[in-house]
Amino acid sequence: MILSRALRTRALQPPLRISFHARRHVSTIDNAQKPYYVTTPIFYPNSVPHIGHLHSLVSADILARFRRLTHPLQRVHFLTGTDEHGLKIQKAAREKGMEEQAFCDLISERFRELAEKADISHTRFIRTTEQAHHDAVTHLWSALEAKGLIYKDTYSGWYSISDEAFYTDAQITRTRSPTEPHAEVVTSTETGSAVQYSSEVTYKFRLSAFRDALLAHLRAHPDAVRPRAYHEQVVGWLAAEELEDLSISRPVERLTWGVRVPGDAAQTIYVWIDALTVYLTGAGYPWKDTPQNEGCWPSDVQIIGKDILRFHAVYFPAMLLALGLPLPKTLLTHAHWTAGQRKMSKSIGNVADPGEAMERWGVDGVRYYMAKVGGRFRDDVDWSPEQAEKHLDEIRSLLGNFFLRITSKAIAAKLSTLSDPAPPLAALADPAYLGEAEKDKHLHNCEVLTSLDGLNDTVRGHLENTEVAEALDAIIARLKLANASLTHTAPWSPASSAALARASYLVSLETLRVCGIMLQPFVPRTAGRLLDGLGVADTESGERTWEWATLGRAEGVREGREVKGVALFEGKRRKE
Repeated sequence: MILSRALRTRALQPPLRISFHARRHVSTIDNAQKPYYVTTPIFYPNSVPHIGHLHSLVSADILARFRRLTHPLQRVHFLTGTDEHGLKIQKAAREKGMEEQAFCDLISERFRELAEKADISHTRFIRTTEQAHHDAVTHLWSALEAKGLIYKDTYSGWYSISDEAFYTDAQITRTRSPTEPHAEVVTSTETGSAVQYSSEVTYKFRLSAFRDALLAHLRAHPDAVRPRAYHEQVVGWLAAEELEDLSISRPVERLTWGVRVPGDAAQTIYVWIDALTVYLTGAGYPWKDTPQNEGCWPSDVQIIGKDILRFHAVYFPAMLLALGLPLPKTLLTHAHWTAGQRKMSKSIGNVADPGEAMERWGVDGVRYYMAKVGGRFRDDVDWSPEQAEKHLDEIRSLLGNFFLRITSKAIAAKLSTLSDPAPPLAALADPAYLGEAEKDKHLHNCEVLTSLDGLNDTVRGHLENTEVAEALDAIIARLKLANASLTHTAPWSPASSAALARASYLVSLETLRVCGIMLQPFVPRTAGRLLDGLGVADTESGERTWEWATLGRAEGVREGREVKGVALFEGKRRKE
């Protein structure tokens, strides 16, 4: 089908109060200003990737892609990678009979492959075994030491091998052993991991000196940790307890796989100091001859799982305060994926494989499911094959079936009977446009146009506040309304006039164009195919940027472009 003069601009005032591309957010950021910096957790490759890793990647990718659409002149730096030092890696490698580096090479590649398969648009995949990171860690250690913030001491406390962390008496829970009546099980209250009492000589960081500064920062910046519940949790920690100085090294006889303490080969730098520094490494730290403001720091959004909140919301900011560096702007914390309402575990056999999920439901099917169900971040979400199938069916219907219906031969035949120029969208917003005979049907088209007005600002506001699910819900609500409207107007029906068919056709195309642009961060492959089918130019014209996702924005520039039905989704629905 050809959009001839159907979408050319006319000087008509819309009868309804709809703003046709009135508000535009044009980026004023140029390449000389700070890049937008978004990070995932730096994944611990002691085992293969799971669904939770993919959730972090997809969430960060949505925000990175959104930023590129809203600020096309600003560089986006998107960091992900693997954290490869520590006792768990050392132990896992030895259990496999492998050298640590060879083990890390093998597993790290699985994470790199996962990111590639899921269409993650990262700009840097970093590994903590890189020399650049080694140099950053030793530089940071030396800088803290020079400020008198590191000292050597004997540390006694409850140590968790799985968390690689020490806990105080106030941070543990004692319960009776389920298998030995007179035995006691001691776990971390926060993570549930088993702990054992340990005493050893280590270096400590004067974390206690930064409690008040951390509290002041959090109270002054309510968006420093999102969602709000996690912000309140961190404030609660700091307000309720004195911070103890943090053990930041391990004796080399306990931990060999890591960065040695500068000037003390008998000690290995604690993995969390090592791992947390990676966000600085990714921004070019230490900046040396390069002015800091030419780098990416501070990070704009750091995405983490709730299990590592304390390390990222307390320990890392304290290190940055000690160094006189700006703190990350937003720490977006997400809950976990469970299976059958239980924590995923190899021993239970309920771990969902992200690669298998994408093979079964498609990359965009899984991305859509994760964003829609897991994009509120606050509460744990149960992974369900039935729900994955349901969400794939939903997006297939709302986009794929909808697009096929409006590009059908029946509608094309009706449109071919019209010789007069098609009306602009402003005219179609008038309920009386088709006269009394078809007014009731045309009202459905008017409702769709009204719903699109302001959608750009609504979705933009949600994503700028890292409200991923809410943003997607707003788009999907318009697609549901447009689908229902098309069913009501039935432009393919002999009972519908050619004029009504054209009105429904144009309104449907505009809905798909606006929503297709805004769906690019969520389902990039599908949205790209949709925009291709609509004839939306993918060129320097910027027609796929956020500015163009406004009602009527494309009128006057799409004359003569072909709209063709295309397959938006790969493969067919898999039947059990």
